[in-house]
Amino acid sequence: MKRVCTNWNQAFPKGRMGLEFFPEFEMRAKNAAAEVIRVKTLAEAKNAIVNLIKHSGAKKVVAVECPLQRAANIHQAIQELGTELHSTPADIAANAATADIGISGVEFGVAETGSVCLDAYSIESRLVSTLPPIHVVFMNSNNIVPDIAAAFEIFSQVFERGYISLITGPSRTADIERVLTIGVHGPSRFVIIAVDEEITGGES
Repeated sequence: MKRVCTNWNQAFPKGRMGLEFFPEFEMRAKNAAAEVIRVKTLAEAKNAIVNLIKHSGAKKVVAVECPLQRAANIHQAIQELGTELHSTPADIAANAATADIGISGVEFGVAETGSVCLDAYSIESRLVSTLPPIHVVFMNSNNIVPDIAAAFEIFSQVFERGYISLITGPSRTADIERVLTIGVHGPSRFVIIAVDEEITGGES
């Protein structure tokens, strides 16, 4: 899969103090209508996505796998529910428009705005994050920067090519008679599963 950066972790060395920014990040993300689920362990992260799929009644899921998902065996858990899962580039392209949930991994959060950074170089990442009505992202809860300036400092360190998205809450528009409407141009629900447990090695 194409990525802007092959290892975002280089911008977040061990011993980082991103957790101190999490309360502000959570508050601002929720103010933007995002749902934030913070869990301590990978096992709890798996339970969170399983419960979300059950409660939403989702029948079809498209997912771009990330290291957190792999470590928590998220795809296996989805398949064990009997839910239709598509995770290859070709399958995502064919099924994203009719999927109930899209699942991604994001690189970090921004406390100032409650936004998350998505490496969106690959077309499947963009499809998963824009076409299904529910977009769920997995994020390391330690990977929080204080503000947009810090986010762009990271971009300056790691950006090689491609596309980066900063996502703040579900899709919204007010261009028709200035009436705010959620979910017209993208997902109507945006769920952030923030995981405290670290995984070792690999890309972020």
